[in-house]
Amino acid sequence: MSWTCPICERELLKVNQIHYCIKVGLDTLFAGRSPELILVFDKILAEVAGWDDVLISTSKNCIVFVHKQTFFVIRPMQKQLDLKFYSKTRLEGPMIFKSAQNARRFENNVRISALTELNMQLFGLIRDSYILL
Repeated sequence: MSWTCPICERELLKVNQIHYCIKVGLDTLFAGRSPELILVFDKILAEVAGWDDVLISTSKNCIVFVHKQTFFVIRPMQKQLDLKFYSKTRLEGPMIFKSAQNARRFENNVRISALTELNMQLFGLIRDSYILL
């Protein structure tokens, strides 16, 4: 069961959960971004929003996806989306921008700017993060 902050209207897992309390709309986060970048976000959102028990909210500069914990963060940049998700091991490969250990897991970042960069492997990595957290 979730709780909605009465100030920022962000949906959170726990009553009075500590969070960055500011009301930000998707339109604000994507202001000045290309239609292609918005389409990439929409495609990701359509996939991940369909998974069980996913809360989606906006923060100061990103969109946060929570299952039991935050498992995925999308940060709109000027020409790219920075996608952050988690794994048990360090990820390597051409699509991985950064993989750094954080506590007992790894934070991984992928940067994409076009629909052609979305693939089943990337959605699989995001899904693994959802299962992990």
